[in-house]
Amino acid sequence: MVIKNLKLYFLIIPLVLGAFFIFPYQILADDLEQTCLQITEKDDPCQGMSSSECRKLLENCAKYYEEQSELISQDISKTEKEKKTLQSEISTLKKKVESLSYQISQGNVMIKDLKLQISDTQSSIDKTSLKIEESKGQLTSIIRTIYEEDQKSTTEILFEGNLSDFFDNLVYIESLNTELQSILDDTKKLKQYLGNQKEKMDEEKEGIEKVVKIQALQKQESEKTKKDQEYYLKLTEAEYQKQLKEKQETEQKAATIRARLFELIGVPKAPTFGEAYEIAKYVSNITGVRPALILAVITQESNLGKNVGQCYLTDTSTGAGKRIKDNTVISKVMSPTRDVPYFLNIVNNLGRDPFNTPVSCPMSYGWGGAMGPAQFIPSTWVKYKERISSITGKPSDPWNIKDAFLAAGLYLSDYGAKSQTKDGEWKAAMIYFSGSTSTKYRFYGDSVLRIAAGYADDIAAIEAAR
Repeated sequence: MVIKNLKLYFLIIPLVLGAFFIFPYQILADDLEQTCLQITEKDDPCQGMSSSECRKLLENCAKYYEEQSELISQDISKTEKEKKTLQSEISTLKKKVESLSYQISQGNVMIKDLKLQISDTQSSIDKTSLKIEESKGQLTSIIRTIYEEDQKSTTEILFEGNLSDFFDNLVYIESLNTELQSILDDTKKLKQYLGNQKEKMDEEKEGIEKVVKIQALQKQESEKTKKDQEYYLKLTEAEYQKQLKEKQETEQKAATIRARLFELIGVPKAPTFGEAYEIAKYVSNITGVRPALILAVITQESNLGKNVGQCYLTDTSTGAGKRIKDNTVISKVMSPTRDVPYFLNIVNNLGRDPFNTPVSCPMSYGWGGAMGPAQFIPSTWVKYKERISSITGKPSDPWNIKDAFLAAGLYLSDYGAKSQTKDGEWKAAMIYFSGSTSTKYRFYGDSVLRIAAGYADDIAAIEAAR
């Protein structure tokens, strides 16, 4: 009996230990919230840890925040289905603030993870660059030796030693040539590797840029939600119900909507919402994309970082530029290889001065250079400019509001928004922002759909009042 129990004991122990190593996240779930909170607050969260350990921890925290945000979103949906009372409104706003807080924390973790990856990639680039410099030194030495041997005449070589030495020199030069070829091949491979690493780092920096943009949107929404919450806390239930009733009065609402300026940062003569709606409706008839979605995307793009059209390009070879308001020098206004050649072609066709045409400034990482209200970079605009011209009958202009709306509508239509389904519109908005439907940036798509829902109500009010 004892032997059987011992056998059972030795069977259980490995299983328990295995479970600990296989499921560390579940076992440490109680401590994870505190750990992740500390990580988001520290500049150097991985002190004393290896790169792989740090990355694993950051990934766990990102997953934790995503799960918490999803749980709260489910609670919000339940609350919104309840009776519309002041208390339910405040409860919903509280949960939205909490959800946004988790999403912002998740963004902080993702940025730290990406910065760690960039650091690793930069270290790899530095090592490769050092190897290339060493190879250059070896090549210089070998080439110099071969050159010196080549300069000697046959008479000199024969006088320097016997015939055996002469043939030894020939063998030596041949071995130098072989070594030279080997180093050249290695250098080519190192340069190719270096190019791949630099490309990888650019992608990682672009990832941070997108997360930073998402965080800017999250913070804007969080601040607005907190203000709404503070406002509603001051109201009585009777005042709140009265406001709801007034809000539902179609004529009054439609008049407010028509008078409201449609905010396009960087556009000198921004249209009213009513005017913007008419343009979006015209684009919708051509592309099949809902006017509300077009308006939402334009709004989102124009408000990202409030930086549309705030920079000038000054150097076409490096992509450097300056901030318009204070002439501050900025190094990465536009990608010199990807976008500058197309940009010069676009402005030349429109008769614009390339050095006095506003484009977006870069954010924390990556390049700027996006043009007009729809925020198309030059290399993307050229894919649509002929289609726009064939519709309008004139050269396409990314700074023209109507052309910008049309470009946005065509792009969204190409990537599934013409289906007018929630899934199709969300995917199209995500691709518009990041070129993919990665859930890392899902807040952008979610935010666009929320804005579109509000615009759909506004549009319904305008149409009902006609």
